[in-house]
Amino acid sequence: MPGQPGTYVEIFLRAPIDEVWRLTQHPAEHQRWDLRFTEIEYLPRPDASEPQRFIYATRIGFGLAIRGTGDSVGERVAASGEATSSLRFASDDPKSLIRAGSGYWRYIPLAQGVRFFTWYDYGTRFGMLGRMVDRSVFRPLMGWATAWSFDRLRLWLEDGQSPEASLAWATVYALARGVVAFVWLWHGLVPKVIARDAAERLMLQQTGMPAGLIVPIGIAEIVFGVVVLIAWRSRWPLAATVVAMLLASVAVEIRSPQFVSAAFNPVTLNVCVIALCIVAWIAMRFAPTARRCLRVQPKDSA
Repeated sequence: MPGQPGTYVEIFLRAPIDEVWRLTQHPAEHQRWDLRFTEIEYLPRPDASEPQRFIYATRIGFGLAIRGTGDSVGERVAASGEATSSLRFASDDPKSLIRAGSGYWRYIPLAQGVRFFTWYDYGTRFGMLGRMVDRSVFRPLMGWATAWSFDRLRLWLEDGQSPEASLAWATVYALARGVVAFVWLWHGLVPKVIARDAAERLMLQQTGMPAGLIVPIGIAEIVFGVVVLIAWRSRWPLAATVVAMLLASVAVEIRSPQFVSAAFNPVTLNVCVIALCIVAWIAMRFAPTARRCLRVQPKDSA
């Protein structure tokens, strides 16, 4: 029912329902786009009327993996074209926060594609500590991973972009944007607020501004670095960074030309930051985002 506990994620896919069903119900395809699973394997099913049992694994790094089991039942209604896949899952792995849970996938064909949504919930182990970790960290992370994966599936279905390519673009985007934010944070905090570097103060004075502004300018740069991270899917911080780097380069060449020929000079730094902004701008187009998904269950999704 709407408002029930658990995790809900919905996305609209411009693709035939048969193709959506195939990429979500076949283990070899499912494990390619779903960030929550590294391996999914169906077990032999003696009777077609019985639920399909499966085993799954999620690698968590350092050669470790969390393993579990489950069973699913898929149902397709010929009259309406709708489909539902219900599942139960559990893990005896002592490393797993999830003890057992259940959920469903629903497929509703529309004029231009498929309304695809999921709901699931689970119980945790480790007592009160496990519930606290789940509520504050793990469950929000699982919800984000589900939504991010759904958009990864959308890119595969609509644009023909493979899940592997989507992961590569997402990595490029995160690295480029993360380094842009790091440059703002570092240059605001270290040379301006902490060290109050002599070269920084001299460049300020040569532009006609008092050296005492070095700390307020540093704080402003720190704030903007945080904005670059918080406004993760907004392009304007990247555009603003490019403009700022261009203006800073011109100011250095005109007012502080002695720094242009110095080692690790501002011009080369600014050019590198501009290049990273361009890379991030391009990669954003191809990187999946959880923001495309509906995360609040509507009343007609019971």
